[in-house]
Amino acid sequence: MTTPACSACADDGALPQALPAANWPAVISLTLGVFGLVTAEFLPASLLTEMARDLGVSEGAGGQTVTATALVGAIAAPSIPVLTRRMDRRVVMLALTVLLLASNAMAVFARDLFTLLAARVLLGISLGGFWSMAAPLAMRLVPEDAFPRAMSLILTGVSVATVCAAPIGAWMGDTWGWRSAFVAAGVVGLLTLVAQLLTLPALPPRAQPDLRVLGRLLTRPAVRTALLAVLLVISGHFAGFTYIRPLMEDVAHLSIGAISAVLLGYGIGGFFGNLAGGYVAGRSERHAIVLGSVLIAALAVALLLAGHSATVASVAIVLWGFAFGAFPVGFQIWIVRAAPDQAEGASGLLVAAFQTAIATGAIGGGLLVDGIGALGAPLLAAVTMTLGALLTLRYGPRGGAPLPTQPAAI
Repeated sequence: MTTPACSACADDGALPQALPAANWPAVISLTLGVFGLVTAEFLPASLLTEMARDLGVSEGAGGQTVTATALVGAIAAPSIPVLTRRMDRRVVMLALTVLLLASNAMAVFARDLFTLLAARVLLGISLGGFWSMAAPLAMRLVPEDAFPRAMSLILTGVSVATVCAAPIGAWMGDTWGWRSAFVAAGVVGLLTLVAQLLTLPALPPRAQPDLRVLGRLLTRPAVRTALLAVLLVISGHFAGFTYIRPLMEDVAHLSIGAISAVLLGYGIGGFFGNLAGGYVAGRSERHAIVLGSVLIAALAVALLLAGHSATVASVAIVLWGFAFGAFPVGFQIWIVRAAPDQAEGASGLLVAAFQTAIATGAIGGGLLVDGIGALGAPLLAAVTMTLGALLTLRYGPRGGAPLPTQPAAI
């Protein structure tokens, strides 16, 4: 999944003065951008079987469309602010949205896996660049005291996409073919571009990002531990999530209508999981991550032992979505407390780690799915989630430095 809680990572410059009045229309245009990006990112999980069949590849190979996006996003997140450091931020955001449009258009017309992978590479650039800039831009679009509300509004795009993308994508794929879902995602991207053209003001760069800070952060043991926990936990989640449709079809033998309903339940579970995870993480990010990891490991084991039961599979997948909600905010608090003096750079590393973990999970899950069947993905998830829970329980934070309340400008 792309990581919304870790978008403030651009640079180490001084905080700018806020605009005199809140530019809520511009904030809403960023929300549309989040919705479009996360929707496009999640679509392969609900369309994987049909995509693979139509392109003449295995489901494991088709799952590498997730890998491509994640790997490129991991590189783009810390790189885009640096490569575009002299450009007006309005121009940069518009360019990233154009890449989103191009990605969806290429997916619609893709006739082979190579073209589809190229489309997902463009999405990765757009995704990584957008998340590296969203919070700093929000800080410039609203007064300081309105920043929390602005970020909450932007992140509703993630929640809505989580609820809608997978079930609607599965339904559209069954009704009109998998390409129709990318047509719909393209329409969202076009609306986003129009909204940004009309609402985003000129935003000249205010600082000069420097990637050297990232190397210095990697020398800190607490930062390395947090990133290792991300790699274990998030790769386990996406090993299971990316190949969830083959499991529902080939093991639980659910109909397309039931699959859409379960994916909707997964999204709704994720929505409430975000609320519950934020509540727990606000008190102990260590406990939030451990509890989420243990629950998903248990659910993965349940799928391994009784995934052939439609009831067990459905309930486990819905609860899986709920459990995942503990991770984004939990890891964000952990990484910032590990480096309170370089919060933005640390968050940038977190974006890269999340995307790398997504790619790792998709690759590992794909190899196991192709090798031993659809239950290979939850097997990998059970192992990595258990390791992540043990690592966090032993070395996770037990309180620490206060959290910074504002991101730096870009």
